[in-house]
Amino acid sequence: MNRKMVAFFVGRVLRIEAALMLLPTLVSVIYLESEWIYLAAAVAISFLVGLLLSFRRPKNVSFYTREGITAVALSWILMSIFGSIPLWHAVGHIGFTDALFETISGFTTTGASILTEVESLPKGVLFWRSFTHWVGGMGILVFVLALLPGASGENIYLMKAESPGPSVGKLVPRVKSTAKILYLIYIAITITEMVVLALTGMPVFDAAVITFGTVGTGGFAVTNNGCAAYTALQQGIITFFMIVCGANFNVYFLIVAKKIKDAVKSEEVIAYLSIYATAVVLVAINIRHMFPTIGEVIHHSLFNVASVMTTTGFATADFDRWPNFSRTMLLLVMFIGGCAGSTAGGIKVSRIVIGFKTIKKEFEHLVHPRSVRILKFENKPIEHAVLRGVNVYFLTYFTIFALSVLLVAFDGKDFTSTVTAVIATFNNIGPGLKMVGPTGNYSQFSAFAKYVLMFDMLAGRLELFPMLLIFMPTTWRRQR
Repeated sequence: MNRKMVAFFVGRVLRIEAALMLLPTLVSVIYLESEWIYLAAAVAISFLVGLLLSFRRPKNVSFYTREGITAVALSWILMSIFGSIPLWHAVGHIGFTDALFETISGFTTTGASILTEVESLPKGVLFWRSFTHWVGGMGILVFVLALLPGASGENIYLMKAESPGPSVGKLVPRVKSTAKILYLIYIAITITEMVVLALTGMPVFDAAVITFGTVGTGGFAVTNNGCAAYTALQQGIITFFMIVCGANFNVYFLIVAKKIKDAVKSEEVIAYLSIYATAVVLVAINIRHMFPTIGEVIHHSLFNVASVMTTTGFATADFDRWPNFSRTMLLLVMFIGGCAGSTAGGIKVSRIVIGFKTIKKEFEHLVHPRSVRILKFENKPIEHAVLRGVNVYFLTYFTIFALSVLLVAFDGKDFTSTVTAVIATFNNIGPGLKMVGPTGNYSQFSAFAKYVLMFDMLAGRLELFPMLLIFMPTTWRRQR
């Protein structure tokens, strides 16, 4: 383990976080809020600690899988701790645990909240709360690789450890160039949605906060009723961008590179849109009696299925009151999530597709034992390492899920609330059902349960393994 290089990268991350917190500090100053001092204090503390860790570049700059995994896990934990300072001090009625829960929920783009009333929050803090979605959506270390000098080819291990999906590759030969391309696409989508929402009459502040939640597939909103107060047109725009940000960003690179045929033939995106369309139709049929017009039925189905499947967590209606079939359908798409290489959470469509292909292959092998069939995904053979990784992921996923449900169950809450709280945090969705439904929150859970759910949020966002491997002694052994 090259510990000095890990500390160096973690320091860079904290310095970048300090720079990013200057924006909400400015917002707080513009609105003449006294809480700007807490944001400024968080900026200073984060910068100073980051400077101490990254003041001198190590002589040994080698960076491999262990270093990448450790740097990612530690960076997300520490930036959540420092990022919670404004909430901890500016929101008087919450303690450190609640502030940390809210901040981890923001960075991991979960959107699960312990706040019972958000409209009274200072603008600067409200802005930072949602801005964490945007920062965490693409990944803070990808941002570091895009901006700072010295990003070598070895740093693909950082992207692999932080980016969602069964495998991560480079769009172009250099990792730094790949990171820049991803962030340019991300920024372009962000600016487009913000401008379009503002043009429809949405207040600029609301447009910014909602855009951060949409593009980062997070879900923190400006008001307690989420997106229900906005017009049908504005909700339609948000629906469109939720779907856009739940797709693989590599597809947008192909479009920019004028490889349209390759983009439209993406097997994962086709499966993603097919699952979404099927769920919308089935939910719409099931809730047709709950709204006065067919237009409203379709509108709410499109929005809420998109919100849950892309793990954004916005809502236009209390889907906890919908029939059992619709709620079950929403739970299923919660598990599936969006595409690999997107800002969405969940198991990922690519893993689901590969899993079903593996099942089909095994059935065919039972019928024709001597047959040899190569599994392909996106018209490329699936490497054995990827297939093994998918199988290990599924086993690890459901092991953590079962243990988390057991641990949270010690709180004594009802079964539906307990299970869906774990589903919603582990898959980075936000709202679940019953106590943690669209109109509820996580404030009633104990501190112990909240820390379990915080671990689930981080593990779900970082594809499980980084959060597990940092607890293994072998990860920390020094290089010989």
